[in-house]
Amino acid sequence: MAALVTLLSRRLNQLAGGLAMGLILYITGHILLEIVLRLFGRSTFVLDEFVGYAVATMTFLGLGYALDRGSLIRVKLLVDKLPSRWHWLPELLSTLVALFTFATLAWYWGRNVWRSYQRGTTSDTLADTPLWLPEGMVWLGMVLLCLTLLGKALNIATQAGTRQGAR
Repeated sequence: MAALVTLLSRRLNQLAGGLAMGLILYITGHILLEIVLRLFGRSTFVLDEFVGYAVATMTFLGLGYALDRGSLIRVKLLVDKLPSRWHWLPELLSTLVALFTFATLAWYWGRNVWRSYQRGTTSDTLADTPLWLPEGMVWLGMVLLCLTLLGKALNIATQAGTRQGAR
């Protein structure tokens, strides 16, 4: 089970990471386009809005990818004080707390996305963007992070059980 969840989350995170990298290219392109247009007294009039949506999407889609790659900041001050055979316990606890926290956030955020979709809520800008689109991408990033955290928790528990059984 742990291997299946980990494999699924790894593949989805690779896809999300690719999308996040594509959003960096989009942001760069849109900013450059806006610079050129402003040289001629023109504008897209949506730079701030769309770049804001892209940054939020990129941030949340990249969280699971960064966790998967071990790129998130880790403070191991307390873990290093424990004997190595007990390192799995704070690792598991912190992973479960993060999973619970982000699952709760994703639940409420998802309800908000659904409400925006049902009500047809749009941005108060020239673009009149349906807000469920950028909100939904942030929600997707949260769900991918939860899947990654679940896989990590299952792997830690499985490895801990294997080490305990080997004694």
